[in-house]
Amino acid sequence: METEKREKPCCAAEALRRVRRIEVGGVVVGLAMLDDILADTVARNLSGETAIGDELIKQVKIYNYIPKGAEPLYRAALLCEYQNEVKKQ
Repeated sequence: METEKREKPCCAAEALRRVRRIEVGGVVVGLAMLDDILADTVARNLSGETAIGDELIKQVKIYNYIPKGAEPLYRAALLCEYQNEVKKQ
C-alpha cells in the first residue's frame, strides 16, 4: 500500500481504531496508522537500518507529532516494531 493511496480514516472513531500503542523511551504512546505504515515499509524491501528508519519516521510524521528531541527514541522503537513485523511474515 503506497503512502499516497493509503485510505484515510473516515471519522474520529475509525481513526481511534487505527491507533497502535508502542513503548518509546519507556513511555507508552499511541501512533495512528502504524499498522499500515509498517506493512507499507516492509513491502518496500528497503535495506539498511538507516533507510528503513528514515522511511518509518517520514511516514509516521504524516499522521503523528514527533518531538524533534525525541526522534531518536521514536526511530529505535519503530525499528523494533518493524523487526517484529518482519518476523511475523
